Amino acid sequence: MDLPLLIGVTGGIGSGKSMICRLFECLDIPIYYADSRAKWLTNNDPEIRAKVVALLGQEAYGSAGLYNTRFVASRVFKNEPLLKELNAIIHPVVLRDTKAWVTQNAGAPYVVKEAAIMAKAGQANAVDVVVVVEAPVELRVQRILQRDKRPEQEIRAIIERQVSDESRREIADYIVNNDDASELIPQVLHLHELFLKRKSSER
Repeated sequence: MDLPLLIGVTGGIGSGKSMICRLFECLDIPIYYADSRAKWLTNNDPEIRAKVVALLGQEAYGSAGLYNTRFVASRVFKNEPLLKELNAIIHPVVLRDTKAWVTQNAGAPYVVKEAAIMAKAGQANAVDVVVVVEAPVELRVQRILQRDKRPEQEIRAIIERQVSDESRREIADYIVNNDDASELIPQVLHLHELFLKRKSSER
């Protein structure tokens, strides 16, 4: 089976990684939104539900049977070992789901996986290439303020907890600048051509 290249797109909150993915969608490239899919799986996958309840208790799912994000966040926010256990439950299922999705899209030259957390290409994530989307912190804060109406202090705390820009650059095969001074479409079209050429050369 001729599987497509799997391109990982990542970046910090407010960097604009979803915008980049929408541009790839305009080029008819399938997109796997890992964070949204992980939320769906956490609500619907019986393996995840059973293990999360065993780890955190029945309160992990509310009266309507939906994942209780606020409760879970309160338990793992300052408990790194517990957070690692939770991630160890969810991430393998998401990885299996990603691989199945890639197989479903066999025949496409490449597909894109968007995720907030990503390892270097080939390191336990199955991606062939990592694209990091960057934007200045102050611009990211302003974008989130307009989008989510969250308190600025909360936004800055989230950015502080996330992986640093320096760490993301270390895993990047390509960087897209989304700083309002750089045009996005030419950058995405350039990557599109590179990925098509790479896939063509592998056939």
